[in-house]
Amino acid sequence: MSVEPFYDPDVQAALEAGPRFGVVNAATLEKMRADRTLSNEQVPLSDAVSRTDITVPGPSDAPDIRLRVHRPRDAEGTLPCLYWMHGGGYVMGSPEQDDLRFDRWCQRFGMMGVAVQYRLAPEHPYPAPIEDCYAGLKWVKEHGSEVGIDTARIGIGGPSGGGGLAAALALVVRDRGEFDIAYQMLIYPMIDDTRTSVTANWKVPVWSPESNEFGWRSYLGELFDSPDVPAHAAPSRAQDLSGLPPTYVMVGTLDGFADEDITYAQRLNQAGVPVELHVYAGAPHGFEGFAPTASVSRQARRDINNWLGARLA
Repeated sequence: MSVEPFYDPDVQAALEAGPRFGVVNAATLEKMRADRTLSNEQVPLSDAVSRTDITVPGPSDAPDIRLRVHRPRDAEGTLPCLYWMHGGGYVMGSPEQDDLRFDRWCQRFGMMGVAVQYRLAPEHPYPAPIEDCYAGLKWVKEHGSEVGIDTARIGIGGPSGGGGLAAALALVVRDRGEFDIAYQMLIYPMIDDTRTSVTANWKVPVWSPESNEFGWRSYLGELFDSPDVPAHAAPSRAQDLSGLPPTYVMVGTLDGFADEDITYAQRLNQAGVPVELHVYAGAPHGFEGFAPTASVSRQARRDINNWLGARLA
């Protein structure tokens, strides 16, 4: 018997009504990047949150990196901070695409956000992007008080490829032992380069298997499809998940990452890590973005806000 994946009806209606999500590959990447930049510029934002770009030292022998700092204008003193890696399958995106996210969170929680502009593949494959993320986080831990951050209350997070970088960053922080982080928030993270699970091979409506292969091939370069891919590149490869901070994982059942994310949350739990897993029936990759009024999207936002609010309380 042939089994068809379940679609949430509201999400399916949004997919049918909106533009099609194309395949990301070498031929389409430049246009995809340009389209995403254009869409960032059209998002309406409030005046209640300041957005300031600063430049900080990058990794050794690498360019400086840009951090986009979000802060409620009426806040006083130092504030807790969420250090953020934008999505884009490791090959596209910029910190500006999360301006609206922090516009809401900074006002709701009285927090700060710092989004890092890491170098993108395929021009800059692993380890350049994760080293940029680490260098930016290290600066925030050591100098964040200069921009109003409570450096004892810093968590990390990101969606999709940014969620994969966040998961990898938590492993790097643990393994290098230079500082601690308070939590990690993984929004449908891209963490398994092997792409062998059932859902990774479904013909999903957003971020198809072809796009996923292109993203991993671009990010891993010569390591692609090798047994030697390190856990700091693909967190699903990690043998030991103990000692990681409290973790939030969310994914939809119609996401190509569903199997790998659910498995990762199970393994975190088995390693003694406090983990909260949310799985949304019939929801594909990025569902709360392109179908914001769907009931499943509203539920996902409530769950994220509840968990993040508890970390910031």
